Amino acid sequence: MLLKMKVSGLTIDPFTNVPIVILKDMEEKNTLPVWIGVLEASAIASELEKIQFSRPMTHDLLREILKSLGAAIEKVEIVDLRDNVYYALIQMTTKDGGFTIDARPSDAIAIALRAGAPIFVEAKVVEKSKSIDLRDAGKDGLKEGAKNFLDSLEDMSPGDFGKYKM
Repeated sequence: MLLKMKVSGLTIDPFTNVPIVILKDMEEKNTLPVWIGVLEASAIASELEKIQFSRPMTHDLLREILKSLGAAIEKVEIVDLRDNVYYALIQMTTKDGGFTIDARPSDAIAIALRAGAPIFVEAKVVEKSKSIDLRDAGKDGLKEGAKNFLDSLEDMSPGDFGKYKM
């Protein structure tokens, strides 16, 4: 079952300093944290903040190329989580029909935001994400601290995240 989600915010993992994009379903009952790269976080943050650059950034360029070719992004789906890696699909249509492209979730989200396309997550991915072995580095309390951090993400509202520094 697909859950429609929205980008609730961006934050930094306090244990690794890696950016995390937070997705929440429309009723804010389910939360999905996705660890992403710094460049993708900047791409997502710039779109959330509606920052305009003098030259097109990579995701903007891709959106313009697709638009020029007559392709429309219909939706993005995060469809699986295997070995702590998320998998996403970008669903597109052209005058000749629909097609699907495999993508990293961070890129798919950045493109969906620019195209105004909805973001969906398979319910099984949300469930699997709750059992990710986040921190098994042998440090006492680190795994429990990471779990507490993730639990706190579920209770945060978009305003709690502040702005991601680009």
